[in-house]
Amino acid sequence: MTTRMTGMTGTTRTAGTTRWARPALWGVLALAAVLYTWALGRNGYANEYYAAAVYSGTRSWKAFFFGALDAGSFITVDKPPLALWVMGLSTRIFGFGPWSMLLPQAVAGVVSVALVHSAVLRSLTGAQARVAALIAALVMTLTPITVAITRDNNPDTILVLLLVTAAWFCLEAVRTGRLRPLLLAAAFAGLAFNAKMLQAYLAVPALCLAYLYVAPGGLARRVRHLLTAGAVLVVSSVWWMVLVDLWPASSRPYIGGSTDNSVWDLVIGYNGIGRIVGRGGETGWFPGAPGAPDVSAGGWGGTSGAGRLFNESMAGQISWLLPFAALALVAGLLLAYHRSPVQAALVLWGGWLVVHFVVFSFSHGTFHPYYTTAMAPAVSALTGIGAVLLWQALRESPAWRWVLPAGVALTGGWSFVVLRRTPDFVPWLAWAVAAATAVAVVGLVMVARRILLIRPGRRRLLVATSLAGLFACLAGPASYALTPLTVSVRGGDPTAGPANRRAFWPGATRQEGVLSRALTPWTRRNGSVADEMIDYLERNQGDATWLLAVGQARNASSIILSTGRPVLAMGGFNGRDPAMTLDKLKEYASAGLLKYVLVGDRIGPRLTGRGRGAGMSADLTDWVTGSGTPVNPQEYGGPAGGTLYRLG
Repeated sequence: MTTRMTGMTGTTRTAGTTRWARPALWGVLALAAVLYTWALGRNGYANEYYAAAVYSGTRSWKAFFFGALDAGSFITVDKPPLALWVMGLSTRIFGFGPWSMLLPQAVAGVVSVALVHSAVLRSLTGAQARVAALIAALVMTLTPITVAITRDNNPDTILVLLLVTAAWFCLEAVRTGRLRPLLLAAAFAGLAFNAKMLQAYLAVPALCLAYLYVAPGGLARRVRHLLTAGAVLVVSSVWWMVLVDLWPASSRPYIGGSTDNSVWDLVIGYNGIGRIVGRGGETGWFPGAPGAPDVSAGGWGGTSGAGRLFNESMAGQISWLLPFAALALVAGLLLAYHRSPVQAALVLWGGWLVVHFVVFSFSHGTFHPYYTTAMAPAVSALTGIGAVLLWQALRESPAWRWVLPAGVALTGGWSFVVLRRTPDFVPWLAWAVAAATAVAVVGLVMVARRILLIRPGRRRLLVATSLAGLFACLAGPASYALTPLTVSVRGGDPTAGPANRRAFWPGATRQEGVLSRALTPWTRRNGSVADEMIDYLERNQGDATWLLAVGQARNASSIILSTGRPVLAMGGFNGRDPAMTLDKLKEYASAGLLKYVLVGDRIGPRLTGRGRGAGMSADLTDWVTGSGTPVNPQEYGGPAGGTLYRLG
């Protein structure tokens, strides 16, 4: 049938001139820019753990290269540093602050939207290419979790940008049959590995499958090209890891998150298998702490299983168009012409979505809702491509005329369900979505039965049907996408929607960040006894490299940001890294590199319970308490979350 043939050729040029296309694209990009930057400064330092590393990188090129938490380069953060480099270069140029740190993230988000638009545009032809690309860009822009994470400093925004770039080049390689774009795709996928390690590889099978199945040329040629690209992928992925692991351990930071001070262990363990099968203590929460997530059930993301992405905490972040994307994938593969650019796009984005869905749904390790921003490009592209293919099939094929109305009904119905889970959040919207869904479905049925197309004067009804369909499908996610603009997105688990306002324990709200509200007064420098203690440490630091040693990196981060001085985190992110040894501590003390240690640094209920000193082993605690001198609290104004010891 003609549906299989129209718009499926390999040309990259769209036929004719559509005046609205370019202004519409610029409008979507402007919307993305507003969503990603509006009142961006209210987010402060966002995730203080990464913010401290970005700041430290502005003070030391060594800390910059390794991604060290502190300018003294004692320990790295628990991710590779590429995303930190992007933010770090910006802050080196413009000075360190919330805007200079977060703006590159927002720019990366806008560029990702543009690349998704371009990739979809080049997969189709004619007016349908422009419509599909515009829908894909709009869906990408309005994905709630993408808005939240793009306003944050976690590495996921850079990860998505690099993977979308890799997908763009892969589709270009399929279209042209040339090796160079495929090698560039592999190189960008490797760079994505240096942003978030093995999560980047979730997209790689889809890229390989699309090229292997759809690219021109014989099978042997395609396999040969993929093997060459595989070599590029390996080099692009491991160069930093190899350099760091070959670097003498005595002259570089400890690799945060690892058990043996190697990047390889970090890749395979903490950021690899541990995320899939689970790993005790990975979250840093302790049993019985108020608001502590059930790690065995996936923590913040809920119980693992096929329904995880549709549960109460996840649905509003990414699930709005998942049913439509799945329907579009299946229908599109049946409708698309064999080995065409559009089929390549469907295979790539479909494989991307399926792999991410399976891994995210069934992994038993720590799972944060913001991980799902990596699904947004696939959902967006499949929605745009599927919408135009199903529209064409509705008009041209009796066998397919009911699929698009069913897809809109399913999407609007699911949006209604999600919105009604929080009836106090924009209470009228769910019913407006239901009404728009009904209008859209009735209108599409009339189109399928040729009722709306009998007279030219009824084209206005056709426009009304299209607008109703867009509202039914996008009003829900748009409402959630707007919430990060009105609240602070801080802490380690940014989300969008009314769930932002849910308290974890008294006085703490998710949109303000669990960590930032849990910090004791002295780490927030709010004019209480805390300020006096910090002032005491600053006055007495002398020539020491580190202002203070604490147990956990999350505790050290706020002090680094408030003082601008290096703070040593002995146990890494959650106090469990074996980074500090007794011999090293003695060496630092005797050399005058470290003068003060805070024992029992208790910051928030979730970080307590580590015994004698959070982030400190028994031998370290015994040595500090036995050899060090307790500082009289009156010297700095009173007790502050632990006992301060002076070494030497």
